[in-house]
Amino acid sequence: MDSLITAAARALASGDPLGALKRVALRDDPPALALRGIAMAQLGDFTRAKVLLKNAARAFGTKEAVARARCIVAEAEIAIVSRDLSWPMRALDAARSTLETHGDHLNAAHARNLGARRLLLIGRLDEAENLLADIDTARLTPLSKAAHDLALAGIAVRRLRTEAATAAFGRAGEAARATGIPALILEVENAAAVLKAPAARLMADGEERSLLLGEVEELLASGALVIDACRNLVRRQATLCTLATRPVLFALARALGEAWPGDVSRRTLLARAFGARHVDESHRARLRVEIGRLREELRPLADITATSDGFRLVPHGKHTVVVLAPPVDERHATMRALLADGEAWSSSALAIALDASARTVQRALEELASQGKVMPIGRGRARRWVVPPIAAFPTVLLLPGPLPNE
Repeated sequence: MDSLITAAARALASGDPLGALKRVALRDDPPALALRGIAMAQLGDFTRAKVLLKNAARAFGTKEAVARARCIVAEAEIAIVSRDLSWPMRALDAARSTLETHGDHLNAAHARNLGARRLLLIGRLDEAENLLADIDTARLTPLSKAAHDLALAGIAVRRLRTEAATAAFGRAGEAARATGIPALILEVENAAAVLKAPAARLMADGEERSLLLGEVEELLASGALVIDACRNLVRRQATLCTLATRPVLFALARALGEAWPGDVSRRTLLARAFGARHVDESHRARLRVEIGRLREELRPLADITATSDGFRLVPHGKHTVVVLAPPVDERHATMRALLADGEAWSSSALAIALDASARTVQRALEELASQGKVMPIGRGRARRWVVPPIAAFPTVLLLPGPLPNE
């Protein structure tokens, strides 16, 4: 490796893409193409970066397996940053295996971090944790250490383990400051801000207030019966009743939870669950059927008793009932939670992350766009969707992932 290539690589490692380009901008040999591609990615020109990295990988060929694998890892990072979740991650796994086989442990660890980041985006936390567990952190540079701890913090945040998340963010901050790269330091600070922003709304006894993530964790461990409108479930500590696929039952449960310890009239329940404006006997019959189904679902946690006017939720034991609502109570809140990271998402990537059909996602995006809450960029297959960050709208509880304590 000649001196210009070495100098350009050091410039990239220190967060100076322009300095790297000054040294290799006019060269077309494979190492220079790879460094130019990484530099363009750091400058935000992902399209040009992908072309350069593909050309570099092709030029390296099969005889230079390690260099080619490094190019593939860089391509994968661009795909993840640009939210191209359809990029073939099998190629990243193969590149990581090649790097590990040839003793390039640092870049192999970077590939593991990238794989974990993608798994985080689609809510597969156990797999992400397993990937990170095999990394030997003693071999990591401060830059890689910051990325590793950010991934660990992301897992802890989504599992509502605020103490572990705080510790991971602290380690990531120390590693970022050791690199001296301002962009990385800012990235860690922005990620850690989720711990200090309201994460949900607590509705109890006719009152409403915001909760931080740590307060949500304490609430879920308190023994209260929680009607969780962020995950569409009813829970008391580790006992869960998932109603994510039963929207009518959850609407009834939420209405009963908001009125507790009082009851809810039949007319109100019909309006909340079915949108009924004019009540007839068929509505009342359907309400009796759905209340019976909800009573059966909630049997391990609570009972539902009839009153003269409607129904009342009666938790087992001397437990209080609270409703945990999203910070912004509206349709498509989960999609806005993903878009709130400030990155440009394609509709296909959103469909993968939300485990929804492409048409469902497209309809939701069109509705949000008509309300001015999201904005399309580009046309055709290159179209991406963005939304400006919203103050006081943290999204942790709405992001894909397993249920707490699951």
